[in-house]
Amino acid sequence: MKSYDYAHRFGVREITWNDFASLAARLAELLEPFQPQVILGIARAGLFPATAVACSLRRELFPIRLTRRMNDEILYDHPVWKVPIPRDVAGKIVVVIDEIADTGQTLAIAADSAKELGAVQVVTACLVSHTWADPAPQVSTLVSDEFIIFPWDQYILDSGKWITHPEINAGLKAQSRTSQG
Repeated sequence: MKSYDYAHRFGVREITWNDFASLAARLAELLEPFQPQVILGIARAGLFPATAVACSLRRELFPIRLTRRMNDEILYDHPVWKVPIPRDVAGKIVVVIDEIADTGQTLAIAADSAKELGAVQVVTACLVSHTWADPAPQVSTLVSDEFIIFPWDQYILDSGKWITHPEINAGLKAQSRTSQG
């Protein structure tokens, strides 16, 4: 499945900040048994759950950036590195965290890179995973094929006004065309 193909979502799930807090706490609980030593948060949105988990488990957090986007616009078919994984992962148990696993590609690429840098174990994790993510993350707090709307993505500031994020409008429109057709 092509990333960001919103017509294949079934239903809509709006995640509130309270929902996020609960999901992030659950993610920390699921990751604690792995005894991670380093948390890698995939910027931008993966930093939200990664920071929460790192604080909850009292572990070091390193932001990394592997993305298909620049300035919130999808530019690349496959994720490209913008901020690499630090060498601090060598000899450590590492958890790579993103907010959502759509294709699973971003988490897999980051995990492979951490292993190449000498991590002794790498666990992939996210708040939400779609059933078609391949590879699927090892740990996810929610598996859903709904169109997920995170609280940090709901609105953008445009010319001094808060408006619904254009990608949300496009996703809802694509989904409604599918349900009608």
